[in-house]
Amino acid sequence: MQTAPGSSVKEMKETMEATSRTFNSITDINKRPTEISWTAAQVMQHLVLSNGGFVDIMRGSVIDSDRDPGQSIPMIRSIFLDFTTKMQSPDFIVPKDEAYDKSNLLSKFDNIKENLVNIMETEDLSKLCTAFKLPQMGFLTRLEAVHFVLYHTQRHTHQLEKIQEALAKIEVPTGNS
Repeated sequence: MQTAPGSSVKEMKETMEATSRTFNSITDINKRPTEISWTAAQVMQHLVLSNGGFVDIMRGSVIDSDRDPGQSIPMIRSIFLDFTTKMQSPDFIVPKDEAYDKSNLLSKFDNIKENLVNIMETEDLSKLCTAFKLPQMGFLTRLEAVHFVLYHTQRHTHQLEKIQEALAKIEVPTGNS
């Protein structure tokens, strides 16, 4: 059985905690930095929907895989950590345009982190998850799914940081005269 090495578990915890800290430091989580962008709360809700879905996928039906369980990790990493490209989320993980409660989102996100760490420490990550087939990627192993969540979360932490910067510019006008 292949479980995650301690360094991978540590990276997942650190990534999720950095996301929580960044989100928690944003004062007005329901304010849009621009008319066309998501709010910080919508980004966090998107992570709750997506990452929570991946927890379900990793806990769902699996089969033995006849390929390298980490085969798709470099591709997943390159897709999500290319901050020059804009991505379109599937409808089922697009957050509703509504006001969200910060503590509720943080609680859900923390619960997902605990579930992910548990999966990483106790489940066979070489197994192929058959509960959901990703467009253009197909079925992922648990190991690839863990990295999907990791890099997807890092991408949106970067987005939260950009939202935080944009909101700061709106709230504190420059003193140019």
